[in-house]
Amino acid sequence: MSAVNQFRQTLQGHDPICYQFGPFVLDTLQHALLKKGKTVPLTPKTYDTLLVLVQNCGRMLSKEELMHMLWPDSFVEESNLTQQVSMIRRALGDSAGDPRYVVTVPSRGYRFIAEVKHFTEERPGPNLDSVPRTSDGDVDTLDVPSACFADCAMPVESRGSLQPAPRQAEKQRVRQRVILKAVIAGLLILAALTIAKLVYQLRFPAGQGQARPRSLAILPLRNLRQNPDDDFLGFSLADAVITKLGYVSSVTTRPSAAVEKYRNQVIDIQKVATDLNVDTLLIATFVRDGDDLRITYQLVEGKTDKILGRGTIDLKYDKLLRVQDNVAERIIKDLELNLSPSEAERIKPDTPVSPLAYEYYLRGIDLHGQHKFPLAIKMLEKSTEIDPNYASAWAYLGASYTSDAAFEFGGREQYRRAQAAYERALALEPALLEAQIFLANLFVDTGKVEQAVPLLRDALKTSPNNADIHWELGYAYRFAGMLNESAAECERARQIEPLVKANGSVLNAYLYLGEYDKFLSSLPEVDDSAFVLFYRGFGEYHLKNWDRAAKDFDRAFDLEPYLYTEIGKALGNSIAHRNGDGLAILHAAENKIHERGVGDPEAMYKIAEAYSVLGDKAAALQVLRSSVEGGFFSYPYLASDPLLDTVSKEPEFADILNIARRRHEAFRVRFF
Repeated sequence: MSAVNQFRQTLQGHDPICYQFGPFVLDTLQHALLKKGKTVPLTPKTYDTLLVLVQNCGRMLSKEELMHMLWPDSFVEESNLTQQVSMIRRALGDSAGDPRYVVTVPSRGYRFIAEVKHFTEERPGPNLDSVPRTSDGDVDTLDVPSACFADCAMPVESRGSLQPAPRQAEKQRVRQRVILKAVIAGLLILAALTIAKLVYQLRFPAGQGQARPRSLAILPLRNLRQNPDDDFLGFSLADAVITKLGYVSSVTTRPSAAVEKYRNQVIDIQKVATDLNVDTLLIATFVRDGDDLRITYQLVEGKTDKILGRGTIDLKYDKLLRVQDNVAERIIKDLELNLSPSEAERIKPDTPVSPLAYEYYLRGIDLHGQHKFPLAIKMLEKSTEIDPNYASAWAYLGASYTSDAAFEFGGREQYRRAQAAYERALALEPALLEAQIFLANLFVDTGKVEQAVPLLRDALKTSPNNADIHWELGYAYRFAGMLNESAAECERARQIEPLVKANGSVLNAYLYLGEYDKFLSSLPEVDDSAFVLFYRGFGEYHLKNWDRAAKDFDRAFDLEPYLYTEIGKALGNSIAHRNGDGLAILHAAENKIHERGVGDPEAMYKIAEAYSVLGDKAAALQVLRSSVEGGFFSYPYLASDPLLDTVSKEPEFADILNIARRRHEAFRVRFF
């Protein structure tokens, strides 16, 4: 129980009602801090912290004592307390260097040093029935008029007995009747809800029905020794557990890409849970001492900081592979998750792997997460060389080859190596989800959409609530021109994993359907990445909002000049009537693609669009044919694309359109 709740329980006695220090009054009846009668905004937790310090004026409270009083039975980092003290100082206009109210006792705790007066006589307080309140029932001091609290600033002894005027008394009686009616209505609603709940429980006993899967984020483990040589374990071990839980349908686990930013960060539990849109967090630390490894974890409810489970895992360093199994098992136990027989089979301990190969694998995972793809390749190649039978190492080696081809201009050879690595992984473990998803993505990017769809549909049978699979399936459908089906799969992915949108994924199907406003609204609300800025400009361009489009294109290119932003820059030049400059950019980009073998067919299609807009019909038709024959055969989009108006009457365009139509129709017959 927090200090403020303890206070409320004893309020019927003679505990102080108001504490006065300097120009401030802390009113415990109204849960508010006042300065000269005006409300000073505080969060409920900051108010609680201040109340505890004021109640213990002159006494040093240790950090441990404060944290126990303020967050009983909950796990919090020491930084949470530091943040609350900082907010108190800001509210009081205090300074840590020259304190008038709160003094820091180095490495120990805090002391409230100002003289405090308190009033214990009970008195009628202002009526706050209509005042906004926070979710826990406290007065929301951000919205409370200062007049509500003006009388608390006066000493109790100086207040007279004020009788309301007749008109005021009548108003008060009217208001009381209104309040009484509202209370009765509220009780009736509460009774109805209670009855409905009982009926539902009778019809659907616990364990039956479609319960919403629990959402979980496994944060990178914190290295307590801060030894750089061991830092790779923090992210890679978290990733291993995330991968393991990907087969469990009763929990939705945030992907590694979403939690990567929390490496070696001090965690504010409620803020992180809100940012990641999860109800549960796994927070862990590790210490390595030679061959000994200790992992300490806590499973915490995001909204309440309640600890759902905790434990310590001690093992030898050469048994690292057991970490993912042990942690996954404990999460399943602590969250009381129900597993189907097939899921239970899936999460059984992995086949033994060479300890050294597994360490290289973990190092490769860590580097891949940091987008250091060439170094990741070296680590993962070493892992597969030491133990060629570890399927996961082959899968992530393929992913690193693919990323190197796309982002580091590794080109055709890296694509070839990636496919060979994925196929090796699936030969060793045919139902390995990561390998299925990675290989399907490669198939789409390299023009083999028809091979991608069966892989993804098989993967969905194993993991129907996997957002990545739904998103990749939507990606494949888009290439094949199944635009409504594509939008449905991508929306399903976002429903399962809201961070799909927040992480900058773009739902192009709406753009290709001509639903431009819906496309723009589907983009992340706040995202300054070059990729999203390009697409925001692209959507505005279709709506003929030229100024907005040009600004987004220019900003995207300035942030990160690469293939998509170069296309945007060329379109921006068309807006400014600098067609020659735009064409020069497109020719250079096209040459780079041909030389290095990078650039997916969808990107080629956008180059064709830009050529068409800028007036180079021959180049537009040549690149458009290359795009369609290369695997982007989105026939409905191609047939109605307004950016291709300048070439749509050309005989060659009709031939290209026919190629797209035949393959699109064959795809539809085969898969729908």
